[in-house]
Amino acid sequence: MFKRNNNHFARRTKAGARMGKSATARSARPERRGRVATVGTANHPLVNGSENGQLYQYEKAVKESFDAIVPALRKVSSFQHEEDFVGQAQALATQQLGYQLPEEILQDAWVEQLDMRSLFAWCVFKTYQRFCDEFFISAPLNNLNSDEFQNFLQGCGFHTLDVSPCADGRLAHAIRYVLRLPIESVRRKSYAGAMFDIDNSIQKWVETEMLRYREGRPNTADEPTRYLKTVAYHFSSVDPSHEGCAAHGSDDVKAAQEGLNRLLAFQQAVENSFCCGASIDLLLLGIDTDTDAIKVHIPDGNGNIELEKFVDAKDVYQQTQHLSGVDGVQRVEQMIREAQESIDEGMLQLISKLLVNNLSQIEYVRSYFGSHYEDIGHAERFIGAGIGFEEVQLRNLTYFAYLDTVEESTADFDVGIKIFSKLNVAHGLPVPIVIRFDYHGQVPGARERAVERCQRVSDAVASRYSELAEKGLLHSLLVVRDCNANGQVEILSSSLKAVI
Repeated sequence: MFKRNNNHFARRTKAGARMGKSATARSARPERRGRVATVGTANHPLVNGSENGQLYQYEKAVKESFDAIVPALRKVSSFQHEEDFVGQAQALATQQLGYQLPEEILQDAWVEQLDMRSLFAWCVFKTYQRFCDEFFISAPLNNLNSDEFQNFLQGCGFHTLDVSPCADGRLAHAIRYVLRLPIESVRRKSYAGAMFDIDNSIQKWVETEMLRYREGRPNTADEPTRYLKTVAYHFSSVDPSHEGCAAHGSDDVKAAQEGLNRLLAFQQAVENSFCCGASIDLLLLGIDTDTDAIKVHIPDGNGNIELEKFVDAKDVYQQTQHLSGVDGVQRVEQMIREAQESIDEGMLQLISKLLVNNLSQIEYVRSYFGSHYEDIGHAERFIGAGIGFEEVQLRNLTYFAYLDTVEESTADFDVGIKIFSKLNVAHGLPVPIVIRFDYHGQVPGARERAVERCQRVSDAVASRYSELAEKGLLHSLLVVRDCNANGQVEILSSSLKAVI
């Protein structure tokens, strides 16, 4: 499946440097190859080496398609005053990027300097469109059995797994890569500092329970299963004082405590509104963004979480690497019980699965990147704002700002602009923002409302960050998608003169 679906990106990866601290730095740095493992092999009995190889090829192809932009545009800029500039530029773009550049921008180069900022933003948006089309047409990451996982989840006593990671792009791959879960079976919504919106989560809980009562999805309301709300905070093992969660001042203890506080507030809000029988279970886990190893805080039999009682996947890897698969799983369960003797059996089985799944990601990083990622800091390619983006399952590809209006998520948006001020603006490149709202096509007027939201957010972004916009240092792409149709994204417009 992966081999077939990656042809689109694999054709144009020669010019792409790997990841770095900015678009300019990424293009200038020689590719870091690390210790590349053979596809299909694994050094640990509980690791899926074949899947690691497939996931790596997908990640590499997608990121190189974005990272090829700056090197290609540098070459275009170098011969912009030559006789056959347009022809040379289009030939180079076709070869290195896989598409042609907008003629209206190229044709003006003889009058004045080539508008490299607009050209860069146009290329980012074009690459995003092609990346999305590939994802929704070929489904390169949908090779896990979602029904099997849903049955497992219900067997553990849960009908819904709702995860709120931090909006930091270093956690964008938390579901499909770090936890190795089917993306269609997990609700993911990211917020700065993992400080999820309690009201929004209550609405989702109500919707979930209504579906159980009215339609028996994912199971009937009389089944004794619970809604599991999870927070995924993050920290840095390489540079803990500077590369941890910015929203919590790179204070790991504070990030964990605030995540737990938000979980408890959500649980209390549901119980206060819908009585104490409204079953909400909680789970708190941390992700080391340098190695992708998780730390799971183990709840007791009553669901209470104490921060000091946890299991670290790095310890699990070390203690199980010389055991058989069966003995390794038993050792994982033993480590969980040692951390919390009174844990509920269903929760134990779920946490055990998450820890075992994460072993593959730990080895993934070690095999393809070394002891840790090279880009331990931010290296996102664009900001994603609005509602949607399930296709983004790759680390440091996107900074998320989930919102209905800019005003309600000002803090999240400001963090993203601050990040890209260092990544792009400091090097003369614009901040690329994809504003997207997914909608349910069967609902009358849903598309029209999604289009209105896109335009409203676009206007608010241009107003709030007017200084950047006026200098050509901020550009937006407006996108909608019918999430019920399983179709591609629909490009509405952009702040650029050239059509995407």
